[in-house]
Amino acid sequence: MYRKISTILIPTLIAAGIIVYMLYRVWGDLLTALQHIVPAYLGIAIVVCLAAWWLRGWRYHRILQNLNYRIKVAVTTACVFVSQTVNLIVPARLGDFVRIFILKHDYKTSYSEGISSIVVERVFDIITVALLGAVSIFFVLDVPSWFYTVIIVPLAIGFAFFVFLIFVGKLTTENKYISYFLTMLDEIKRASLTLRSLVVLSITSIVIWILDILVCNSVVAMFEQQIPFAVVILAIVIGNLVKAVPITPGGIGTYELAVAATFEIAGVAPAEAFLIAVIDHLIKNLVTLAGGIVSIYYLGDWVIPTLKSAISEKLNGGKTPDP
Repeated sequence: MYRKISTILIPTLIAAGIIVYMLYRVWGDLLTALQHIVPAYLGIAIVVCLAAWWLRGWRYHRILQNLNYRIKVAVTTACVFVSQTVNLIVPARLGDFVRIFILKHDYKTSYSEGISSIVVERVFDIITVALLGAVSIFFVLDVPSWFYTVIIVPLAIGFAFFVFLIFVGKLTTENKYISYFLTMLDEIKRASLTLRSLVVLSITSIVIWILDILVCNSVVAMFEQQIPFAVVILAIVIGNLVKAVPITPGGIGTYELAVAATFEIAGVAPAEAFLIAVIDHLIKNLVTLAGGIVSIYYLGDWVIPTLKSAISEKLNGGKTPDP
């Protein structure tokens, strides 16, 4: 019981602590910053965010299609929405397992295919984000050295992973566990390494993340800030690469800290940097939450007990809890 409580409570307290610390630093300037809000940009940010979510669903549809599963874009978008909604609540990206259960329940995918499809999605996301960061960093002055590390390391790992996939087909083994792992790698390869898949998934991923950046750029405009677009790109890149380490649920706290820190390095006042980071993440999380709720009803009532079962099982270390 204590393990389950600490699994949720400790990451949540870390997230709350980071936000409170950031709020404390700029409390005196918040009211002044809030007076500059232009609400029309809020609507633009929400529309752009929804477009990015639909495109995520379409990309996941294509990944599953490469694994020979023809699933409607509405369903794949709902799957992504539900899993990411759970990730907002629990740490360690446990929501990804929910997507695997949904696909197995409705479309009889194997667990390895569910995991493989998510790995493909994540790898393309990380490489795309890191590439955008690598380009933008040349247009931003006085970048801290650790920014280069945060960008280059995932980029190198991502490309090394794809190179490894090219040669993995030559490996064979009689060990059932290694064989299962090799099966997953073969599925990842089929889903991502054909020329058509590489082109489609790469272009789609770039558009998805440009839309994500445009959400933040709309928030920047909402506060009437003149921040170069390259800085906005870099802030979102650093925020998402830091957020990829699942310290807190949904990266809440760590994302805001990284985004605000990037803006401050570029000369943005702390109060404005904090508000842009918080509202940018808040818009994205609220759209995710709303989409997740709608998606649960769209997929069917059975999803709710499946969510509870999946989360409980993972919090119990892979064991099904006693009734």
